[in-house]
Amino acid sequence: MAQAPDICPTLRYQDAKAAIALLTEAFGFTAQAVYESEDGRVLHAELTYGNGMVMLGSAGTGGTFDELMANGGPAGVYVHVTDVDDHHARAVAHGVEIVMPPTDQEYGSRDYMARDAEGNVWSFGTYSPGAA
Repeated sequence: MAQAPDICPTLRYQDAKAAIALLTEAFGFTAQAVYESEDGRVLHAELTYGNGMVMLGSAGTGGTFDELMANGGPAGVYVHVTDVDDHHARAVAHGVEIVMPPTDQEYGSRDYMARDAEGNVWSFGTYSPGAA
């Protein structure tokens, strides 16, 4: 990653290790850092995709963020991909729940949506926010 992103979605998971496996194996993220507690819970992880990053950790660690997010619901994250159909096929091959198959949108993007095991919705598409 050439430059660190300025904005990073941050998610909490009951099973952060399973989330890391899904994001890396099914969605093609790269684990840049994973820090675990002595009991094996993920305290903090940084996963990259292109020039973007998502940070995540285990729920119930007792930190300030964990406490503030205790009643937070699922989140939605959008990721720009160049080949939606290939990316979708990879997710399907890993048994990911697809909630919207690859679809051509009126605004020119091709997108699909998937839900992870803890209810977060991941959208992947050719739309590139901020591109000229």
